[in-house]
Amino acid sequence: MTSTRYTVNDVMTETVVTVTPDTEFKEITDAMERWKVTAVPVVEDEGTVVGVVSEADLLPKEEFHDRRLGMINHMRRLGDTAKAGSVRAEELMTRPAVTIEPGASLPQAARLMAERRIKRLPVVDADGRLRGIVSRADLLKIFLRPDDDLAAEIRREAVDRLFPDSHRDVRVGVTRGMATLTGRVPDAGLIPVAARLAQSVEGVVGVDCRLEGQP
Repeated sequence: MTSTRYTVNDVMTETVVTVTPDTEFKEITDAMERWKVTAVPVVEDEGTVVGVVSEADLLPKEEFHDRRLGMINHMRRLGDTAKAGSVRAEELMTRPAVTIEPGASLPQAARLMAERRIKRLPVVDADGRLRGIVSRADLLKIFLRPDDDLAAEIRREAVDRLFPDSHRDVRVGVTRGMATLTGRVPDAGLIPVAARLAQSVEGVVGVDCRLEGQP
């Protein structure tokens, strides 16, 4: 049996607040406030994601108002100035949208968020149609797996596979995501491998491997 590998599809939020390219500034801000989100995908009629409007895309308008008395001397970023005068999503949005597919792994999603410095990713199918959205908070859901589930997977994927003849001599405990392996095994050379396999179980916070080789 192979180990459980969670994907974006397992943790994403399927109900997504969206806007269309024609949605106006006030409607966008109202939607963000109502649903307590900081960004919304912009989708066309068939559900294709064409961009994302975030708080960062909306802030230049406020900055524009603040600088209205001396704007000729102070406007240096032309891109922001253009967005400050925009009123529709298609003018405000960042394009192309940074997206991810449902089958992507959680580390892939986390890496993409870090590289692009964004907090959430629209999840799209092979045709670019919106299927959900995944946020940093969603990626952390994996660490809410019950301790008993984690212990069972560690035993199945590490202990039973590496020590089939002596697996009953190994004890596996998990408390608040921290795994502890104790006992004696016939091949001490496999102890580091057991520790790595235990650590690779998604949802495990850390591993305290106290296994010892048999004398």
